[in-house]
Amino acid sequence: MMAARAMGTCDDSKKGMVTACESYLPMVKLMRKVLNLNGMGKNVKIFNKRSDELQVGVDIPSRADVLVSEILDSELLGEGLIPTLQHAHDMLLVDNPLTVPYRATTYGQLVESTFLWKLHDLSNNEEEASDGIHLVPAGLDTILRVQAKQHPMHCDAISKEINLLSEPFKIFEFDFWKRPDSQGDSKLLIKATNDGRIHAVVSWWILQLDSEGTIFYSTAPRWITSPIATYTGNWCDHWKQCVWFIPGEGIPISKGEEVHLHAVHSDTSVSYNLATQATEIRECDSIAGDSHLTLCPERIAIYGDRKWRSCMLTALKNLLQARVHPLCVVADDSVFLSLLVAHLSKTSNVIALFPGLRERGVQYLKAVADANGITADRIEVFQKKKYLTLNDTKQKKVDLLIGEPYYYGNDGMLPWQNFRFWKERTMLDSVLAEDVLVMPCKATLKACAMSLPDLWKSHRCLSKIEDFDHSIVNNTLGACGDLPAPLEGPLLPFFIWQCGETKELSETFTIMEFDLSKSIGPCYGKAQVEFTEQGMCHGFVLWIDWVMDAKNSVVLTTGPDERYWKQGVKLLSQPVEVGGRGSSTGNCCSTLLEASFDPSSGELAVKHVWS
Repeated sequence: MMAARAMGTCDDSKKGMVTACESYLPMVKLMRKVLNLNGMGKNVKIFNKRSDELQVGVDIPSRADVLVSEILDSELLGEGLIPTLQHAHDMLLVDNPLTVPYRATTYGQLVESTFLWKLHDLSNNEEEASDGIHLVPAGLDTILRVQAKQHPMHCDAISKEINLLSEPFKIFEFDFWKRPDSQGDSKLLIKATNDGRIHAVVSWWILQLDSEGTIFYSTAPRWITSPIATYTGNWCDHWKQCVWFIPGEGIPISKGEEVHLHAVHSDTSVSYNLATQATEIRECDSIAGDSHLTLCPERIAIYGDRKWRSCMLTALKNLLQARVHPLCVVADDSVFLSLLVAHLSKTSNVIALFPGLRERGVQYLKAVADANGITADRIEVFQKKKYLTLNDTKQKKVDLLIGEPYYYGNDGMLPWQNFRFWKERTMLDSVLAEDVLVMPCKATLKACAMSLPDLWKSHRCLSKIEDFDHSIVNNTLGACGDLPAPLEGPLLPFFIWQCGETKELSETFTIMEFDLSKSIGPCYGKAQVEFTEQGMCHGFVLWIDWVMDAKNSVVLTTGPDERYWKQGVKLLSQPVEVGGRGSSTGNCCSTLLEASFDPSSGELAVKHVWS
């Protein structure tokens, strides 16, 4: 619509034509509604296609003079920017077209951060664990690792934990007005500005929107102060900085020392290799065979966390005290628990279901079992698609059913979607012994009222954008703001610590409990929330505390203070000003929060009533 207005097609249809392409049909339908709402249905022609499916002479009469695009992710290239531009220049555009944006430039900076290091180096972080398990045995440093890629992250949230080791440096430049290359590399010599250990490369990009170089957009972190890269001041969830982890313990560096950085880009990604004169770093993905596992950074950090492993060790030891020759089923994708049970109980037999890992879990266990002193017959991975039966257990009942619970591929899910463990427990009921011990035995839904201005603004209802009315999309997109009843704000998964400005407005409270030792069923709970701080309440943050044993002595929380888990956020339709009891401001002092769990869908519904 902005292109049509800029070209004057709204006034005279002969002045030009705007063609838009969108492959996702529901979005096409929304686009048409917005166009019609703004009286521009005849000014923009929409094709339900990818741009590389358009043909000159079929879809458009001639090559286009202007290209307008926004196919950028946090890394810049991940949404297919390069192949899309290549096809456009080859098949759809005139020579030397006008483009918006005009140019994109990627930048990077070398940093030291213990937090970032723990997100990928399991080998060196599990050395001090007291459980005797080696998820990464000696000589198999990359058997369990994060994917070798740039990981999007709001680095401002950990700025106080980052030691900057270099000045920002330019990595790649991409001109939208000419055909880009599929492959490219950049070799840089970077001088260290501080002593430290290089744990990561933090990167971002800057868009030059116009050819004159007067309009820029930057995803740089707040600490960058160059004129065109200065932090824009607006937190957003769709574009973040990116982090590339340096393998192992990183590279020690002294102020003034030079580092060789070799950056390589493909059609869709960027990778790095670093070395100093004293240190040669091997490529992160140089691993032979198919026995390795690739997990998300937060899972690697959890597996290397001594406190977490100690909790698991204590809980399992308590369970195994009453079992002499136990048959244990690991219901989830925990390779750690599978090894730990076999290690603690030499007379146990372990069946790992590995519903997400499957064959990858088998290969991994084969590779590391011997290094952990476990024979191949002690852990069996159940690979059939049907549920476990007594025929599969040789008519022996299951004594222990355990989980973290963790399911491979659920990293972006809401916390209670790990109630899959409860569903698995129910489906396995026929093979469970009457006195079966279940770990975790209970789950507790916890919550806290919070001020979340940045997060709320990023999901608020759309209204006028550049004088174009977008209000018609709100019911479909599920935004928060001026929604008609009975529509409510969305319930979404987020790392709260990465959500910009936040403030707790109440104490942590319990909404309801779930008894995982019994079959899954509907649950309902409510809590009266008393506000303890004055501020603007934008929603409620919810999470699960997993009670690992019946004595409540081992409880694993996944709340906002734990940065390796996502929480659920129930955003309000409208923010509400609240204050503590006895406040003279007349602000709201309490509210009733209700939640119900539907086992058939696995969904949690949350409602509130202000008082």
